[in-house]
Amino acid sequence: MQRMKAAVALATLLACLAQAWPSLAEEKGKDTAKEKEAALSDDEFVQTVSAMDLAEINLGALAAKLAASAEVKKFGEHMVADHTQSSRMLQAIANKKSLPVAGEMDKKHQALYAEMAKLSGADFDKMYVKHMVMDHSKAVDLLRRQAKDSKDAELKAFAEKTLPVVEKHLKMAQALEGRGTGEKDR
Repeated sequence: MQRMKAAVALATLLACLAQAWPSLAEEKGKDTAKEKEAALSDDEFVQTVSAMDLAEINLGALAAKLAASAEVKKFGEHMVADHTQSSRMLQAIANKKSLPVAGEMDKKHQALYAEMAKLSGADFDKMYVKHMVMDHSKAVDLLRRQAKDSKDAELKAFAEKTLPVVEKHLKMAQALEGRGTGEKDR
């Protein structure tokens, strides 16, 4: 009887895996296609990164003001400082090449800022840290692509120099997320 139950359980497991396998292969294919994406054009890269910097600066300033956790406040201040520096470096390159930089955050981050400005305490902290993990994950992918594939030497060097800083930001945000956004230190 036990052998029969084990055989049925194994058969059920194998059937589930067989059904899931095509979708898993499909997902892996999406990741591979994403990794193969080429670098953005110089103009697109400058616009995208300068808008990202503005978002990190504005959201970081908001975190420094509204976060409940001292860790999240400190992280927000760190984002303002590092992304202000990144923004200045990119601006200098863009000016040399007559490439326009973003004058404001993208619409998604403008809406996020408005929504987060209404929050406080742990609700703010959780939302801020969640978005910092998502935003920095995207930024790491973008900078890796540009560092690898950019045809412009200065923008490639900018991406190479900025990538380790943004990877550090991602690790810091993930650590905050893993600790429950620093709720213990209140």
